[in-house]
Amino acid sequence: MRISRVAGATPFRSSVSNPALKGRAKFNRRYAAAKLFSPKTVSRTATSALPLVVAFALVAISRATPRVDLTFFSRTGVDQTRALSESKTQIVFLGTGTPNADPDRSGPAVAIIVNDQPYLVDFGPGVVRRASLAFRNGITGLALPKLTRAFVTHLHSDHTVGYPDLIFTPWVLERKEPLEVYGPPGLRAMTGHILAAYKQDIDIRLHGLEHANPNGYKVIAHEIKPGLIYKDANVTVKAFLVRHGSWKWAFGYRFETPDRTIVISGDTAPADSIVENCKQCDVLIHEVYSQAGFVTRTPAWQQYHSHFHTSTKELAQLATRAKPGILILYHQLFWGMTEESLLSEIRSGYQGRVVSAHDLDVY
Repeated sequence: MRISRVAGATPFRSSVSNPALKGRAKFNRRYAAAKLFSPKTVSRTATSALPLVVAFALVAISRATPRVDLTFFSRTGVDQTRALSESKTQIVFLGTGTPNADPDRSGPAVAIIVNDQPYLVDFGPGVVRRASLAFRNGITGLALPKLTRAFVTHLHSDHTVGYPDLIFTPWVLERKEPLEVYGPPGLRAMTGHILAAYKQDIDIRLHGLEHANPNGYKVIAHEIKPGLIYKDANVTVKAFLVRHGSWKWAFGYRFETPDRTIVISGDTAPADSIVENCKQCDVLIHEVYSQAGFVTRTPAWQQYHSHFHTSTKELAQLATRAKPGILILYHQLFWGMTEESLLSEIRSGYQGRVVSAHDLDVY
């Protein structure tokens, strides 16, 4: 199993629940070990063949299980192994994409899980199936009936196309309590239109042979203003305004959990409010576009992106001021550049820890 590594972070493994994959992994490990320690192999050590055998054995093992990138980071813990075992908070990237239809990156969606209770930020396309896959990979907090709390940064389609899925699919799969959603003005109208569009579906499921429960499809939509918007035993959530072009209401969020402080930018041009709300937070999750790719865009698109989003150069300056424990990039616009080149653009102006998130990464 390939585990991503971050400087200063302690990687950890997630169990894979698929019996077929487990069986194949077990067979390949035994086969590799048998080959490695057979008399014929050992006799070749003097001829320097052993490194090649080891390499093939490692390849066999790494190919036996799917790629799972899981990284734990806490800036407050000295003993990282102990911090891992005691951590109450997980950050799971359910979607790291943009409006571009990249099959490897679902629409923006992040799950913050505290004591096995998930809190979603945004619900782009693919959110529920990504949550289901994360659950299959061992993230028990993402069992679909547990998807009962969500926060939306703004009402752009790439952040909300998964909203009907989030409302209805977990209900069909036995969510028994209403979904509570927090977001900008306009959220209630959007919610009402979705429920109206699925009126026949709701009626058939409630009154047909399915006999679905009467509450799991309901939505309590809270239209918010900046400030404290949510608090329970696990989290305190504060909303703050960001600068997303023509949008009057676009929010970032600050999550305070028992062991971590996490700030999520949503879509935004550089905003002082992010620096003010991070203030050496443990984790800053921020959108970004490649400055090198930006210069290849037409003047019209350059005008748009410079008002709606944040360049690598601008983010490096912002993160230097905010001083997060780790900066995690999502909603990345590459425009022909590579992931590594985009990271290099950031690192040329920022000395802190920075990583590029992928779908299903866990921090």
